[in-house]
Amino acid sequence: MDLIPRRLEARVEEYTAYFPVTAILGPRQCGKTTLAKMWMSGRENTFYLDLELPSDAAKLRYAEDFLRAHRGETVCLDEIQRTPDIFKVLRALCDETGQPGQFLILGSASPDLLRQTSETLAGRIGYIELTPFTETEVGPEHWERLWLRGGFPRSYLAPDDVLSGAWLESFIQTFLERDIPQLGIRVPAVSLRQFWQMCAHLHGDLWNHEKVASSLGVSGKTVRHYLEILEQAFMLRRLPPFQANVKKRLVKAPRIYVRDSGILHRLLRITGTDELAGHPVRGNSWEGYVLEQVASAVPDAELFFYRTSAGAEIDLVVRRGSSTIAVEMKATSAPQLTRGFWSARSDLAPDHTWIAAHVEEAYSIERNIDVAPPSIICSELEAFIA
Repeated sequence: MDLIPRRLEARVEEYTAYFPVTAILGPRQCGKTTLAKMWMSGRENTFYLDLELPSDAAKLRYAEDFLRAHRGETVCLDEIQRTPDIFKVLRALCDETGQPGQFLILGSASPDLLRQTSETLAGRIGYIELTPFTETEVGPEHWERLWLRGGFPRSYLAPDDVLSGAWLESFIQTFLERDIPQLGIRVPAVSLRQFWQMCAHLHGDLWNHEKVASSLGVSGKTVRHYLEILEQAFMLRRLPPFQANVKKRLVKAPRIYVRDSGILHRLLRITGTDELAGHPVRGNSWEGYVLEQVASAVPDAELFFYRTSAGAEIDLVVRRGSSTIAVEMKATSAPQLTRGFWSARSDLAPDHTWIAAHVEEAYSIERNIDVAPPSIICSELEAFIA
């Protein structure tokens, strides 16, 4: 398999030089282990344990003694969620010296799900979220392939779309039947898949707990639980509405997106670009795809959408400090802007507005309004809110 450099390598270097513990979190199979090993390969005094291997996990039976024996090395603990009791030991060892770069931990769950880290390692740990591949990493010329297959390395790099789809199906099944139970969550795999598929059909739409619960024949509480599980495992994104200080009725419900476009298409049985071109989800799929590119490019920014009851709407509002950027997504090479867009832009008065479309080069349509491919938008956003 081709080795594609990850854009977060520099951040790993920065964090390990400052924090006693650096955590690289992200979905299963997104490349966390590869990134960690790439970082370790050019350095002495590093040590790696894969806690999915019984032989490696057994070494931590007496964790304090074992880790003390590797004092002075950066110890990488892969799949940390399998040994949650280790966090108290890490805290004690970190506090003995306070030195940075003592531990590099990799996990497939968010900090909210790995509550032990926030409780025991507060002030000692820096979090890095690794996503599947982005356009910045694979090259903007490959956007169609990335959009269809998603960014999971084995899906994106598969020899053809058929094998990509087969890998995605296997990933979904393994995630539901093995990975979720390993996080200590007891949910029927069939029920969670049905919920996930419903989220795919509602991808990019306003979310209604009660409507979804009624469709699935479960309680609203159960639906909220399922949503939290998939959010915290990096499979779904809940995009909140932007509460602007305007004298208009604003939509209060969030939008839900399947974070990886390849998984979205697999859940909807979309197998190729021709099928995607004619599918009703195409526009919303493009929205989700661009959203994830932006989220990866500006991880510290706040992301929202804007919509009023009268129909004024902007797909994405990017906020950091006093800066506001609006991003509208159009799955076409000749985007047409609606009255709702212009009304929303008047309400928000953003610093700049981007139209993410199927174009190769950026061009202006009005002052502070540019049409561009996602790669250029992400690059400009990084520079603007840095």
